[in-house]
Amino acid sequence: MQLKPQQIKVGIGRALLRLLPLILMGALTLATFWLVEKNTPPEKSPLERVRLHEPDYTIKDGALSALNELGNTKYRVLGVKVTHYDDDASIDILTPRMRLFQAEKAPVTVKSDTGHLDGDLTILDLYDNASIFRPAQEATASQPATLRMLASSSYFKVLINDDIIETDRPITLEQGMSIMNSTEGGVFNNVEQSMVLTGQVKGRIERAPRSHQ
Repeated sequence: MQLKPQQIKVGIGRALLRLLPLILMGALTLATFWLVEKNTPPEKSPLERVRLHEPDYTIKDGALSALNELGNTKYRVLGVKVTHYDDDASIDILTPRMRLFQAEKAPVTVKSDTGHLDGDLTILDLYDNASIFRPAQEATASQPATLRMLASSSYFKVLINDDIIETDRPITLEQGMSIMNSTEGGVFNNVEQSMVLTGQVKGRIERAPRSHQ
């Protein structure tokens, strides 16, 4: 039996009516999926994920040393507790003590209550009860005699590669029997083992006792 065009149209219309709920559900599902994808940030790879500033290891009575081009110790950093952070490779140090070495000169000791060493091992920040100490040294064939020196402040920054220690906070400098105070800090040059104070400087300067031949 041959169907008339009107009967074919009616049959197609009924089929579409039956499929309409499925078509609507499919369209709704696709729209929902599109909205979720659009509003979901792309997942980062493990290398792109932000690492938290959390310690990855801690060492008690830790030590860090560096050698100069001749293989001699250039500096050594000691700490009661050394905490390393994975995200930036920086190090927190409890009771840091750093010794700086120069050939034919007395080693200089820098210490404080707490410290922070940057990830490049170029800057050591020393906080609270910070001090620079250089013992007295007798004259040698190449170096004149030096007096005991002690510089005290609430903060020192050690520029390791430059052999410079500086602060912009009030500082007290004792050298032999002399004592001076600066309101704006100063700079210690470890190569020359000399201290320059800045700002308003007050104190007293005592003559060093003459050595007896």
